[in-house]
Amino acid sequence: MNFSFDITIQDVIKMVSPLLAIVCGFILGIIFEKRVVKNIKKLAAKTDWKYDTIIIDSIQGFSVLWFSLGGIAVATNIYPIPQAIQLIINKFLIATFIASATLIVSRLLVGLLKAYTTNEQGISPLTSLFELLTKVVIYSLGVLIILQSIGIQITPLLTALGVGGVSLGLALQTPLTNLISGVSIVMSGKVKPGDYIRLASGESGYVVDVELKYTVLQEITDNLLVIPNSKILSGSFKNFSLPDKMIVFPITLDIAYSSDLETVERITLEVANNLFEQRILEVEDESTEESQETEIERKEPFILYNKFDYFSINMTIYLTMNEKEFFEHLQIKHQFLKELYKRYQTEGIEIPFPIKSAYYPPQKTDDSYSN
Repeated sequence: MNFSFDITIQDVIKMVSPLLAIVCGFILGIIFEKRVVKNIKKLAAKTDWKYDTIIIDSIQGFSVLWFSLGGIAVATNIYPIPQAIQLIINKFLIATFIASATLIVSRLLVGLLKAYTTNEQGISPLTSLFELLTKVVIYSLGVLIILQSIGIQITPLLTALGVGGVSLGLALQTPLTNLISGVSIVMSGKVKPGDYIRLASGESGYVVDVELKYTVLQEITDNLLVIPNSKILSGSFKNFSLPDKMIVFPITLDIAYSSDLETVERITLEVANNLFEQRILEVEDESTEESQETEIERKEPFILYNKFDYFSINMTIYLTMNEKEFFEHLQIKHQFLKELYKRYQTEGIEIPFPIKSAYYPPQKTDDSYSN
């Protein structure tokens, strides 16, 4: 049995050309990713503009996909295929490209928002809930655009989603309550990562994140508190970081009645001012630039005498500082009391012990013993 193959060079080229187009597109994508994108990223890292790196990071990794899609598009035009199959391939290419563009827009938008809102301490008020909602909105728009581009009518789909959303909302009432509460917390701006808050129920800590269902707090002991968003929204809380991190903390003291009040006031304020001047010098050593924080820290402390107590004169000294961390004022108070006690001993100012006069009623005498 004899077999004869009547295949010409033109037929071979016609069959191999589509495969070569796809392979060349894939190789060009790798070269573009390794050479062009990598070099552009190095140049962006040397500039002072922080957004160029975010833009490059957003599109990084998609060059291979886009060049491969281009190779497939060229291959379909080179090799004659049925129109129905080519239509399906074209829809696939369009859907894939739009999906990749949606991912890039999502990464780019979240990255730009983070960079724009990040403060000098490197803390961004954006929460994971805000990032999630941003991605959900962008992904939803991308899916709708993909469906519309491949010829699927989205109006009936939106109607069905609306009806199904009502039923789903009734079934997931508690999670949706926490979700809506989390959105309200984020949009209000009263709670953001880095703030120190204390709830009316007693829980306190630094806000780490506002998630889909919970708000995460970090205590001073580094333990994490996970609190439902609805509890924070429905209750009251105190934010020690708003409107700024300025804190005025009182220290109550007692001095003996034999003390000279003018001398006590002068010495106490000297100790407080010396302590804050030393702290300001330490801050200036850490930073070469004058900051607003240093100016705020120069606010003078003051003293108010409160009352004549049982055994002493009661007074309160008010110290004002702008602290980086919430518990920093406790360290200042600790150091202030140590220095003040040492100075009082040197100056002979007495801090009396608590003494209260005891009243003993007169005892009745029995007349029978007098006889």
